[in-house]
Amino acid sequence: MTETSPHVITDPKGEGLTRIASVNVNGIRAAQRKGMGEWLAEREIDILALQEVRADGATLTKLVQQMAESTGDVWHIHEHEASQKGRAGVAILSKRAPLATRTGIGEGHPEDDGRWIEADYELGDGTSLTVVSVYVHSGEVGTERQEHKMRFLQYMLEYLPQLAERTDHVLVMGDLNVGHREFDIKNWKGNVKNSGFLPEERAYFDKYFGEAGYVDVARRLAGEVDGPYTWWSYRGKAFDNDTGWRIDYHMATPALAELATNPKVDRAADYSLRWSDHAPLVIDYKLP
Repeated sequence: MTETSPHVITDPKGEGLTRIASVNVNGIRAAQRKGMGEWLAEREIDILALQEVRADGATLTKLVQQMAESTGDVWHIHEHEASQKGRAGVAILSKRAPLATRTGIGEGHPEDDGRWIEADYELGDGTSLTVVSVYVHSGEVGTERQEHKMRFLQYMLEYLPQLAERTDHVLVMGDLNVGHREFDIKNWKGNVKNSGFLPEERAYFDKYFGEAGYVDVARRLAGEVDGPYTWWSYRGKAFDNDTGWRIDYHMATPALAELATNPKVDRAADYSLRWSDHAPLVIDYKLP
């Protein structure tokens, strides 16, 4: 790999920081083929949450190893493959080995098949960090898909406080397929009746970032601004016109959110350079 690679993003990681990222890869095979490996080699990431992997564990491991060849990085890979081949699938990659991993929300539900995985890490001061990669259903109004989505959002509301009670820090990352506020969707007025911006969906996020006690890290750091968007349709001129949605999140417990800095959405420089319809959300944390 050379410095002229179109996938390089110049953003050196500061000393003592842990770089944590999340991205919906829209199929790990296609992402790797289109340039994800070049991006990964340059971004100094320590923990990476993936969604919509759409591959089995052996395939994911092989492709990650191929992407790491240029740097010699060794990744610990933990994945939750969906029972239906070629659908969903989540994973957590990390430079350090986790203490434990789990799949499913709590006792697990049919709706979280291939959509929720957790990994626990010990921090330098002896405290614990639980990282989650989650892929919420895309939904479609008036269909069973929307019913699955709404049940999953309810499961999250019930489970997030339980998760926060049993560990020191929690970071839930992923494609949550809901824009919380008007800032989060370029064309929000045209989407108030569509899945992804329904009032009943957004009400859950009011509770996640309210009574459940979590913090929307990227929004806190970015402030009251449009976006920054993380997903753009492949159709039309959505990407070129930045007609996007901010549906990828870092949701952190309060003490962890205070340690966050330097948020970046790694938006491709050009439509032709995209390796997913989502862009990675990268944030550095001053972990002990």
